[in-house]
Amino acid sequence: MKAMVFTGPGVVEMRDVAEPAAGPGETLVHVVTTGICGSELHGVKTPGFRVPPLVMGHEFAGRTDDGRAVVVNPILSCGACDLCALGLGNVCRKREIVGVHRPGGFGERVAVPTSTLTVLPDGFAWTAAAIVEPAANAVHAWSLAGAPAGARVGVIGAGAIGLACLLVAASGGAARIEVADRSEHRRAIAGRLGADAAVTELAGEYDVVFDAVGAAATHEQSLSRLRPGGAAVWLGLLDTDAGFDAAALVRGEKRVLGSFAYGAADFARAVSLVPAWDLSWVDTYPLGDGAEVFTSLMNGATAPVKALLTV
Repeated sequence: MKAMVFTGPGVVEMRDVAEPAAGPGETLVHVVTTGICGSELHGVKTPGFRVPPLVMGHEFAGRTDDGRAVVVNPILSCGACDLCALGLGNVCRKREIVGVHRPGGFGERVAVPTSTLTVLPDGFAWTAAAIVEPAANAVHAWSLAGAPAGARVGVIGAGAIGLACLLVAASGGAARIEVADRSEHRRAIAGRLGADAAVTELAGEYDVVFDAVGAAATHEQSLSRLRPGGAAVWLGLLDTDAGFDAAALVRGEKRVLGSFAYGAADFARAVSLVPAWDLSWVDTYPLGDGAEVFTSLMNGATAPVKALLTV
């Protein structure tokens, strides 16, 4: 079958690969659409725990052999440890991720544990299906922040995750949402999606700030613009440097919350939310063009905001 394969630092290629075989407790999914994630762009450019050769892709949906439309939750927790017992399977010490530790959705077919499948309602658009996984990240981050209806919310970064944070906060009753991004194109999209202001840098004071970039500078900004007692939720993974004034954090009794992935309830909530979203900022390309699109984004292109590959 055809698949886009991470073959080495900075390189993805379209290749013919072996057909996957579904083992016990697994289901073969015929991929219809799969999203390119910023973490994959960074992971290929600066390899770490993704080991080539690898068929990546953790944001995908497709059909089973019996014709069911499904979306895949790629987080595989052990289900038996102390963290899983606490409902924290997303940070299970033994967790694996489809598309990271085992082949994912950047191919025509993939075998996944049957437990990862959510059957989609009739008429669920495939574009929306591929956005469920990034949307679940935003649902989880909003929940960590306390789902504060009436809050003043700042979002740093108007990529897919930042826009999802905007949309989730709006559906959660935020009083005002401001989005910061360097790209004029992305700021315009944020405004169209309902941001009360779309700016190059946050300038107000906020109850909650979502950092969907993860650079040292955005870490610092997320805290400097936070009111005393407020919460900064970090979703971005760009840099390892913290970059903030720890003394100011203590004196202002501010909170920094790391947000990684989501739980089953967050994923289910995303399935219910996404069909109502304006997804005009999502662009689709044939899987065969995947390596070219991926490489362009990896090398700094700001458009498209979200690229989906269709089989």
